[in-house]
Amino acid sequence: MKTSSKSFGQGTSRIDVLNGIDLEVEDGEFVAILGFSGSGKSTLMNLIAGLESPDSGTVTFKGQPITGPGPDRGLVFQSYSLMPWLTVGGNVGLAVDAVFPNLSKPERQAKIDHYVGMVGLSHATARGPAELSGGMRQRVSVARALAMSPEMLLLDEPLSALDALTRANLADEILDIWETDKKTCILITNDEDEAIFLADRIIPLNPDGTLAAPVTVNIPRPRDRSAMNDDAVFKALRAKVTKYLMDVGIASKIEETRRLPDATPIHGVPAALSAAQKGTLAERYLVFSQLHKVYPTPKGPLTVVEDFELKVNKGEFISLIGHSGCGKSTVLTMAAGLNPISKGAIRLDGKHIEGANPERAVVFQSPNLFPWLTAKENVAIGVAKVYPNASQAERQDVIEYYLERVGLADSMDKQASSMSNGMRQRVGIARAFALSPKLLLLDEPFGMLDSLTRWELQEVLMEVWSRTKVTAVCVTHDVDEAILLADRVVMMTNGPQATIGKITEVNLPRPRTRKALLEHPDYYTYRAEVLSFLEVYEHGAKPKPKPTTIAAE
Repeated sequence: MKTSSKSFGQGTSRIDVLNGIDLEVEDGEFVAILGFSGSGKSTLMNLIAGLESPDSGTVTFKGQPITGPGPDRGLVFQSYSLMPWLTVGGNVGLAVDAVFPNLSKPERQAKIDHYVGMVGLSHATARGPAELSGGMRQRVSVARALAMSPEMLLLDEPLSALDALTRANLADEILDIWETDKKTCILITNDEDEAIFLADRIIPLNPDGTLAAPVTVNIPRPRDRSAMNDDAVFKALRAKVTKYLMDVGIASKIEETRRLPDATPIHGVPAALSAAQKGTLAERYLVFSQLHKVYPTPKGPLTVVEDFELKVNKGEFISLIGHSGCGKSTVLTMAAGLNPISKGAIRLDGKHIEGANPERAVVFQSPNLFPWLTAKENVAIGVAKVYPNASQAERQDVIEYYLERVGLADSMDKQASSMSNGMRQRVGIARAFALSPKLLLLDEPFGMLDSLTRWELQEVLMEVWSRTKVTAVCVTHDVDEAILLADRVVMMTNGPQATIGKITEVNLPRPRTRKALLEHPDYYTYRAEVLSFLEVYEHGAKPKPKPTTIAAE
């Protein structure tokens, strides 16, 4: 690509997406384009695929101008785009037929079987897409692209819609396929670990649509994900790429501009009583005692969570991590009072939890705002109930304080329907803190966001939490997020009958930033502990957990 640019719209509505892109990719090279949402990554991929044409400059492949899509460039999108009425074999067969129309029936089937086998789906050849998991569907997309026998493979965020374990497994398979065929490969991603693990070169795409200087990934191949955690080159690359992206993309910091009014929340205790109970309430503030969750099924009772036992001190931040289906969210919804407890108990501040209550604020993966209300109005709904004796002006101060804290000072009167996912989640965080809760429950609050938006909101969350020191439990599948946020990382075994398998205390200084932690000598030790536990429980394995200390110190 030579000085290629791309814009959309006309006149005052014109938006410049890509500006003067100069990029050369060598034959057999694996290049990762890493950037922010809205920076033009997919537009860049569409130019290479021939789905869009540049407004200026040239895009060539093997010395010839790209004028449209072709079988020499296999494209895998973020969404699976499978034909729902065809089987796995039928979907891959479409690509085989397009490129090799004259094959005999046995030859055609052999090709289909070969590419389906390459992505580990031989057992599912006759299944339809509706019978497949998200990861399996994306494997079909990869097989279909490979079946066209392209000279270049284009991967447009193919793993971003998948859970962490499925994402890692499919990245491993893509790398195996690339190392076997050595096809030229361009990957669009927002995950710096993925880029470092897969690529020869990482090229950041700046928010203004220009390319930054490439970063060479000088880690020998073949690469082992676990071994890389202890690799000095990997750590240095990770710190360099993360620092660059954060410096470029997260330029503004939230400054305190307002003081909270002296308004007492409805569930607050009088000052004298609070002082008298201080010694007893500080420890074992939140207690999960022999907690079970059992669901009835046609085959009999199914125990999802069993003997979950945890004691949390006041003001402690707990991260709850484990593979999909291990019961993390089940534990959280029981703590929120949204899911009945089958056996055992949860006590908060000495009282049994029974039903939902604003003293337990929840931030879900989807922020659940009223789309026709503004940011202020969405936060106000909870504040009015929690501060019944405060004046309207005092309530307004609380609302505006927390919206400013989460970086929405200029968007308070914006309707939720016109906000990005990241902005909506900021409103959700502000609403939760504005309730002045005794317990903050976060259920994968950043799971639907791209990596860079997630980093920014993690910092927002930590900044606001550091001011309130509210007791918090956060469910996550992201190892780095778990360590970054928590005082202790609680790891769960696989379900059914999931329970606590290990607890790691995170003795890292606060306040924390991602950049500072990446440079801390103990950070990768904690990371290795959590990763090694998760590896033991990969693919649904159920080894017996070793005894662990469950009481908060």
